Amino acid sequence: MQHRSLGLRKSLDLLAKSLGKKRIIAKTGAGQHGVATATVCAQYGLECIISMGAQDMERQALNVFRMRLLGAEVRGVHSGTATLKDATSEAIRDWVTNVETTHCILGSVAGPHPYPMMVRDFHAVIGKETRRQALEKWGGKPDVLVACVSGGSNTMGLFYEFVDDAEVRMIGVEAAGFGLESGKHAAPLTKGDVGVLHGAMSYLLQDDDGQIIEPQCRIGLPWSWTGA
Repeated sequence: MQHRSLGLRKSLDLLAKSLGKKRIIAKTGAGQHGVATATVCAQYGLECIISMGAQDMERQALNVFRMRLLGAEVRGVHSGTATLKDATSEAIRDWVTNVETTHCILGSVAGPHPYPMMVRDFHAVIGKETRRQALEKWGGKPDVLVACVSGGSNTMGLFYEFVDDAEVRMIGVEAAGFGLESGKHAAPLTKGDVGVLHGAMSYLLQDDDGQIIEPQCRIGLPWSWTGA
């Protein structure tokens, strides 16, 4: 998926340059989004800042090294849970503070409009390629599509092409963690409630007071909200 990821970041960086922005900020969890963003910023000569939770930086030291090797400034976020949620908050906070010079690249179906639509449309190449390959392989459509939900880019990219095909079954998979009834999971679509986070309404893992609950699962899927 990395080549598609780079294609998306190239498009967004070109958009940023056309808007006169000289500085890019992005959040990352496992590091792939950060590496892709840093790569394209290096190619186009844009200042690159990557916001990353301090815990994730320890677990993904190799990707941190890659980002810095590409010239990016990797900022560790120690507030809150020191993971992806707080890294996203810090990236958006920096962006709105420096909006005249800075463009924020969100690789997930998150954030204020039009970011979710942009991520959906750019990642739609996944579904288009799936349709094309199915037609070439067996002359029809897939019966079932399966994708991890998490931040939504993979799910939305695959499913969007087939939303009008009623005969195609679409299955989104969430991380059950220690079990859905344990409260320690990352399944906001299954067990979450509607709320607002990072400028978007979505299903969130939250307590009775509306405070975000830290998800419990391996890196790459620890989302308190859903982007699908």
